[in-house]
Amino acid sequence: MSLSSVLSADAIDSALKDCQAPDSFSHKKFFQLCGLTKKSPQEVKTVFGILDNDGSGYIEEEELKFFLQRFSPGARVLTDKETKNFLSAADDDNDGKIGAEEFQAMVLS
Repeated sequence: MSLSSVLSADAIDSALKDCQAPDSFSHKKFFQLCGLTKKSPQEVKTVFGILDNDGSGYIEEEELKFFLQRFSPGARVLTDKETKNFLSAADDDNDGKIGAEEFQAMVLS
C-alpha cells in the first residue's frame, strides 16, 4: 500500500513543496497541506503503518529523518533539529519513539 492510496498526489506535492528548504518543516502544516488532518482515525493509522518502515509498531528517530521520503523518494531528509522537534512533539511517554496512538493524537489534534 502507498500513501497515495490514502492521500491525493497533488496534496502530497503541495505539502512537500512547502518544506523544501532545510529547517522549514512543520509537522502541523505538513499534515494539513497533505490532507491527513481531514482523514479518519483508521486512515491515519494506515498512514502510520506505511511510515513505520521496519514494521516495529513505532516510528523511531532514524525513520523520522526519512519521513518526507516516504511521501516522495526524491524529497529531502529532515535536519537533526527538525527530527528532534518532530519526535518531541509526538512522543508523549518520552520513550524516544512514536507509537500509533501518539501519531494519531498528533495528527488529529
